Amino acid sequence: MAYRGSVRPYVNFNAKHDAEVLHKAMKGIGTDEDTILMLLTARSNDQRQQIKAAYKKAYGKDLVSALKSELGGLFESLIVALMTPPVSYDASKLHKALKGAGTDDEVLIEILASRTGEQIKDIIKVYKKEFGGKLEKDICGDTSGHYQKLLVILLQGNREEGVDEEKTEKDAKDLYAAGEGKFGTDEEKFITILGNRSAEHLRKVFDAYKKLSGSDIEDSIEGETTGNLENLLVAVVKCARSVPQFFAEGLYKSMRRAGTDDDTLMRIMVSRSEVDMLDIRASFKKMYGVSLYSTIQEDTTGDYQKALLYLCGGND
Repeated sequence: MAYRGSVRPYVNFNAKHDAEVLHKAMKGIGTDEDTILMLLTARSNDQRQQIKAAYKKAYGKDLVSALKSELGGLFESLIVALMTPPVSYDASKLHKALKGAGTDDEVLIEILASRTGEQIKDIIKVYKKEFGGKLEKDICGDTSGHYQKLLVILLQGNREEGVDEEKTEKDAKDLYAAGEGKFGTDEEKFITILGNRSAEHLRKVFDAYKKLSGSDIEDSIEGETTGNLENLLVAVVKCARSVPQFFAEGLYKSMRRAGTDDDTLMRIMVSRSEVDMLDIRASFKKMYGVSLYSTIQEDTTGDYQKALLYLCGGND
C-alpha cells in the first residue's frame, strides 16, 4: 500500500534541535507562530512525541503547556490536537462527546463508523487508561434503542473478513425484505448486516440491492429510519463504499454551511493527515469541482488557516 497521508515523517529529523527551535520561538516578547506551525505540520505525530520528550528533558517543562500559554483560539486548539497521539485524540473526542449534558452524536458516529477494528480496540484501551471508564458503558448510558445496539456492534471491532459470495445475494434480499419490502422496518437486520460484514462484502451487497430494488441502499435507509439511527446507518454505508469520500463530504459540510464548523474541520484534518488526506483531496475535487485547499482558504483565516493548508498539503 502506498502512503496516502499528506504529512510524512521528516527525513533529517532531530528531536533535540526541533525542541530548541520551538523554545526560541516562544522565548521573550511575542511568539513566532510561523516557525511553530511550519515545524509541527512538517513532522509526523510520532516525531512530535519525540520532540515533546526532548523539550521536557532540555527545559524541564511540558511542551504542550508551553504552547498553550503562548497561543490562543482555534490555532491553539489545532496545535494541541497535532501534539496528541492519534488514539488518545480519538479517545478524548469521544469522551468530550459523552460527558456533560447532551451527547455529540455526530462525533460518535464519525469515529465509530470510520475507524478500523484494530483502531477501535486501541481507542477502548486508551479511553479506560485516560478517563478511568469503559467506553461501551459510557456510550450505553448516553444512547438507546437500535442506535445504541449498532454502536455496541461497531465497538466490538470484529467485522468479518473478505467476501462471502453465497451471502451477498441473501444479504441484499434480507435488507430489501427488512425495509422497502415490508410495512414497518426490521431494524435488527440492517444493524446485523451493516455492523458485521466486511466493507468489500457490503459493496457487493449494495450492488445487488440496487439491482433488486432499483434504488441505492442510502435512499432506503433515509426513507425507512430517522434520527441518529439513520445518520449512523448512512455513515456506515458511506464508509463501506469509500472512507475518503465520507470524509470529503464531512469537510465540505463543515465549511459550506453558514458559519464554519471548526470542530469538525479540525478533527478531520488532524486525524486523516497521516492516513488518507491525498485520497480525501481527490474525492473532494471530484465531488465538488473545487479543491479542498481553496475551500479552506476561503473559509478560514490567520495562523489557523496556514496550519490547515500545510496539513492539506497542496492545491489540486
